[in-house]
Amino acid sequence: MAAMGLIANGGNAKSLAFEAIRLAKVGKIKEAREKLAEADKSLLDAHNSQTDMLTKEAQGQHTHVTLLVVHSQDHLMNAITFRDLAGEMVDLYEKLYASGSLKAEV
Repeated sequence: MAAMGLIANGGNAKSLAFEAIRLAKVGKIKEAREKLAEADKSLLDAHNSQTDMLTKEAQGQHTHVTLLVVHSQDHLMNAITFRDLAGEMVDLYEKLYASGSLKAEV
């Protein structure tokens, strides 16, 4: 079911993005970027599920709009927004550590 793919992959992407922020916060920038890359893979999987739904809709196979479908779209959009924000935060932490404003935990 495509809606469940959006929810599962969107949730996974959001969790990975949150891990990236936590890693960047303690100076583990490389690891944070790896988590963001993993989040991007999950978002790609979610996007593919969404594209499948849109393709079927365009072909006349209309999806009955249920609360689950609405929730899945909301979940995906929140995950995308959170991933974008996490990327900005990782960039900021990287600059702070590079400038010496923050010191990495040992």
